[in-house]
Amino acid sequence: MAEIVVIGSGIAGIACSIRLAAKGHKVNIYEANQYPGGKLTSFKNGEYRFDAGPSLFTMPQLVTDLFELCGENPNNHFTFQTKEHICKYHWDDGMSYRMPAGKKNIIQSMANTFQISEKSIEKYLNTSEKKYNLTSPVFLEQSLHKWANYLNLKTLKAFLHTPILGVFNSLHSYNKKYFKDEKVVQLFDRFATYNGSSPYRTPAIMSMIPHLEMGLGTFFPNGGMVAITNSLVKLAERQGVHFHFGNLVSKITINNGKATGIVVDDREITSDYVISNMDIFTTYRKLLAQESQPEKILNQERSSSALIFYWGMNTSFPELDLHNIFFSNSYQEEFEAIFNQKSLHKDPTVYVNISAKCNPADAPNGGENWFVMINTPGDFGQDWDNLIAKSRNIIQNKIKRALGKNISDFIVTEDILHPRLIEKRTKSHRGALYGTSSNNRYAAFLRHPNFAKKIKNLYFCGGSVHPGGGIPLCLHSAKIVSNLF
Repeated sequence: MAEIVVIGSGIAGIACSIRLAAKGHKVNIYEANQYPGGKLTSFKNGEYRFDAGPSLFTMPQLVTDLFELCGENPNNHFTFQTKEHICKYHWDDGMSYRMPAGKKNIIQSMANTFQISEKSIEKYLNTSEKKYNLTSPVFLEQSLHKWANYLNLKTLKAFLHTPILGVFNSLHSYNKKYFKDEKVVQLFDRFATYNGSSPYRTPAIMSMIPHLEMGLGTFFPNGGMVAITNSLVKLAERQGVHFHFGNLVSKITINNGKATGIVVDDREITSDYVISNMDIFTTYRKLLAQESQPEKILNQERSSSALIFYWGMNTSFPELDLHNIFFSNSYQEEFEAIFNQKSLHKDPTVYVNISAKCNPADAPNGGENWFVMINTPGDFGQDWDNLIAKSRNIIQNKIKRALGKNISDFIVTEDILHPRLIEKRTKSHRGALYGTSSNNRYAAFLRHPNFAKKIKNLYFCGGSVHPGGGIPLCLHSAKIVSNLF
């Protein structure tokens, strides 16, 4: 049995601790905040409850597998709903489209709504599924940085299909070859934002992402997204994992090229292994400041960040769903503003999540809790107070045009999250939501590995390292790390 320290209680850190405890190791998690979950947390404002961060739930088996690994029935601890509709899309010309769940339903409804052939949609979704099935075992479920993992039939099969993966052209150009309707292209371009990238730069291999929603389905955890965090924390505790909240780690101790523990409040805590669930940039710059720095990795372009308004509404909007998108009229300009100008576009795409649609207790009777987000650049010293004020008006006017209602009349509570706060609360460099962007065709190989190459007994998990950001990939990273023990 080894003594293992995990730095940070994000979803990857929690999942990794569960897997290692199940193997018989003694695990302690040190968390700077007074609560677990990292970005996957919640809060209340008056009678309204909000999930603070991630709002889309796919691949629930990655959560339930953790309970089964520990010999427990997940239904006794974590339950969720299967959604009959994926998202409702809105455009400024008054058109809207409510996407149903299920590939067959999607094909028929998109063909009818956008007057395109069913064959084109079916071919796109089938190719998306094929790309996912080819790449997932290679790029998502194992380390890309162990040569032994390349010596198998699954990896060989993936590389033999390189031409169809779309490594050498952009997601947008790929989508334009499939569809002539600009709204359909925009709908599929949107999936680049799932890893904080631009569809005009990220490679077409990202066209596998729609399969997660359209092929595998979308879900909602009963109790809200924070139920994922809460149920896994309790599972970890039942496995003997100890959480230490309000404990800021200031250093990872290295002796003779080996990680031997951490420093917390001037106290040195020894361990056999150290796992950092902190952003990889901050881990090196703050906790490993005296060690050699992987500058090429750390200096990569960061992913997008977000500006989020949490609005308590005193009325309900039956025309909206759990997930809603209000598209920009100038999509390419929006991404140019984010990644090139490091600013916000005058007509941003707006995402509105309303968990009260599935969990009525999240808002008082007759009301709703709105999570309203736009993609932004990270914090580069912009005048965020001014940008926030402008964005509030732009967002409200955009939704007003789509719904025909002055939504500002119904807002009774407000909280705001912006890149500066995201960095402060989660230690994500510049407030990036997904670590580095995937605007580079080699991005998957340029992410930091799940282990330190020059320091023994030091490992990394979470959205800023391989295989990437988002709940499913963070859970994959936890499994990859645990399999290294």
